[in-house]
Amino acid sequence: MFKEASLMFIYTETSLHAGSGTSLGVIDLPIQREKYTDYPVLQASGIKGAVRDWMETNNKNEETKINLIFGPDTIGGGEAFTGAATFTDGRLLLFPVRSMKGVFAYTTSCFALSRLKRDLTMAKAASVNWNIPQEPQDNQVFGIQGSGLCEDGTVLLEEYAFDFQENNDVKIIAEWLSKNAFPDCAEYQFWKEKAKTDLLILPEDAFKDFVKLSTDVQARIKINNETKTAASGALFYEETLTPDTLLYSVVMANDPFRDEENRPVGLKNAKDIMVFISKLNGKRAQFGGDTTIGRGIVNIRLLNGSNAQPNNTNITGDNK
Repeated sequence: MFKEASLMFIYTETSLHAGSGTSLGVIDLPIQREKYTDYPVLQASGIKGAVRDWMETNNKNEETKINLIFGPDTIGGGEAFTGAATFTDGRLLLFPVRSMKGVFAYTTSCFALSRLKRDLTMAKAASVNWNIPQEPQDNQVFGIQGSGLCEDGTVLLEEYAFDFQENNDVKIIAEWLSKNAFPDCAEYQFWKEKAKTDLLILPEDAFKDFVKLSTDVQARIKINNETKTAASGALFYEETLTPDTLLYSVVMANDPFRDEENRPVGLKNAKDIMVFISKLNGKRAQFGGDTTIGRGIVNIRLLNGSNAQPNNTNITGDNK
């Protein structure tokens, strides 16, 4: 089994298109979704590829270490062996929904929080001091006292009205997420404070409907350079995951799968693997497609599994 583990929170700063291929439905290019929940998801292979790309770009002289962590590039031949790091699928935790008051709310559900708590256990987090309340009724949301989302006991999300119920468990969860899940840099202070007041737990069906129906769908078209009109047959609709969405993946590591005497200095065991990956902590990376139109920019926060405190390595806020 794996010797080291951390939780990697992924906060979207721009729209993110992790595509699942073409579709025969209204949306030509839908995003990846879980089969049984319909929640948006980032497949593990995409996360691993994006993290490797960041490492190769920012550690140009560390090819041997990168190959030991992620596995060698065997296209065109070469020795094959398994990389020492493992990434799980990126699961949805917080989804922003338009609100009549306060612009938008961070929404989640008891199910999403339960999965986070289970995955924190996998990541060996010891100091998770919050409990998950029972699911609110169909017309209710659980929130935090003093939230700017509420007016006269009602919260309006999109065109739907919910009765607002104060809940102390939500307050404790929000404070934990603000401290541990959001990027720890000065530029994120607004969002960290917003999470402390504008977190809502929705009924499961309502949360599922919002994450299914409230993603961005944009029409894209190719222009004919000669006529300056839309090219025939070039219109398509693309779905993206909304900015200000929070997901997470569990990162696990074993000792490198090579003879010990051949391992480079600084990458002898699983702990060294996690230290190397923690270079991404507090940094920006690009996930998914559409790189040239600014999509997929995310900020990473790694939570050290041993004490549920953020890794101290490289928390500088000097995002790249």
